[in-house]
Amino acid sequence: MRAVWLREFGGPEVLVPGEAPDPVAGPGQVLVEVAFVNTTFVETQLRAGAPGPFRVTPPVIPGNGVGGVISAVGEGVDPGLAGQRVVTSTGGSGGYAQRVAVAATAVFPVPSSLELDAAVAVLADGRTATGLVHAASVRPGDRVLVEAAAGGVGGLLVQLAKAAGAVVIGAAGGPAKVARVLGADAVVDYLAPDWVSEVGPVDVVFDGVGGPIGAAAFGALRRGGRMAVYGLASGSWAEVSEEDAAAHGVSLVRSIGSPAELRAFTESALAEAAAGRLVPVIGQRFPLEKAADAHAAMESRATVGKTLLVA
Repeated sequence: MRAVWLREFGGPEVLVPGEAPDPVAGPGQVLVEVAFVNTTFVETQLRAGAPGPFRVTPPVIPGNGVGGVISAVGEGVDPGLAGQRVVTSTGGSGGYAQRVAVAATAVFPVPSSLELDAAVAVLADGRTATGLVHAASVRPGDRVLVEAAAGGVGGLLVQLAKAAGAVVIGAAGGPAKVARVLGADAVVDYLAPDWVSEVGPVDVVFDGVGGPIGAAAFGALRRGGRMAVYGLASGSWAEVSEEDAAAHGVSLVRSIGSPAELRAFTESALAEAAAGRLVPVIGQRFPLEKAADAHAAMESRATVGKTLLVA
């Protein structure tokens, strides 16, 4: 089958298309013919070998989220699953490929009213955004700051926080990204000097950028506020300690739930997307063989919303 290999850490050019053995559905597994592959900024950091909470060991086929059609089932699996459209996580690797074999319990049926590419776009980002809004206890009337609001998770956070009754301030880096933030009550450019003063006091911060941006956003929180720390697009986590948070009367959220809760958040995101209440922005698509170009685009901050690979 066709796949993309990571054989050494480095720039986007180390992602090289090639052949790989066809996976087989073992006991308790299903074989998925992949149509779309999710990509994330974290995967660019994994590819580069950057230090962080996640690591892979080359040679490996990267990629964690895919969507497609079940073409075969293994022993002990309901044969009726064959032919179903599903999205699934692969467990951290193997996704940049034409086919994947995964546990039957790991797949999520895609509602008939939802396009498969949209389902892939909300698989990880929708689960994350739904869990974050829940963990941060967003309430009607809250003022909520969403960093990277033109991105995949950020755009969904804006929608979900608005649906919860919050006043949402979207933050993005640079005029082009600011112009692509949709649905927020106000938008600020976090690359501008003293941007936090434009934001004003807030009750909740969703920090997907980290570094100085996340640390500056922390300073905008009122006492009793909540800061959900979930990303480090800047290359480092925001330097906000539990002691800092306690001194300012702020709660830090660093986890969004148990495996069972994560599954429920995924199902909720897919249902909301199927109903048209959660709309992912798919800003760009690349052929599977052009995964290197997709990574280059994400690293150059040239992307908006979700970036998909088309298998």
